[in-house]
Amino acid sequence: MLSFGDPYKVLQIDPDAEPEVVRAAYRALALKYHPDVSTGSQDRMAALNQAWGILRDAAARAEYDSSRAEVRQQPPPRQQEVSYEMPAPMPATPPGKPSGSRLDFGRYAGWSLGQVAAKDHEYLQWLARTPIGRAFTREIDELLAARATTRSSGSATADRRPRRFGRA
Repeated sequence: MLSFGDPYKVLQIDPDAEPEVVRAAYRALALKYHPDVSTGSQDRMAALNQAWGILRDAAARAEYDSSRAEVRQQPPPRQQEVSYEMPAPMPATPPGKPSGSRLDFGRYAGWSLGQVAAKDHEYLQWLARTPIGRAFTREIDELLAARATTRSSGSATADRRPRRFGRA
């Protein structure tokens, strides 16, 4: 025998409905979804007949209601939590001595701008472009300018990151 789900939902009635309401709901839906009608469906009618078979008999309805109550008393199976959050890697400790303003947000919270410049100049470039970094614009520009002058003075090859895809 096929199972079509909750008979109360199939007949679109409340579980506390009187037998007359159950019968009226079945008849109205049977007229609407009978296979001989243009809006009808054999599957829908089979579901209506199965729900009617359970709910029309007082003993079968009481048995169904008791099994439904038992299922509700059992704790739901624990679903494994899935998180799509990708936290940014948190650097262990700030390099060197603090210099400049201290950040109180983001992955470098607690670091000074000078420490961030020594570790991740790209973060400073990003910070300079964001609204939250507007308060630090002057300091960031100075740090990036100092980095550019040290790079152009010949230490560019030592400070340059290796390329990812093999081209030199």
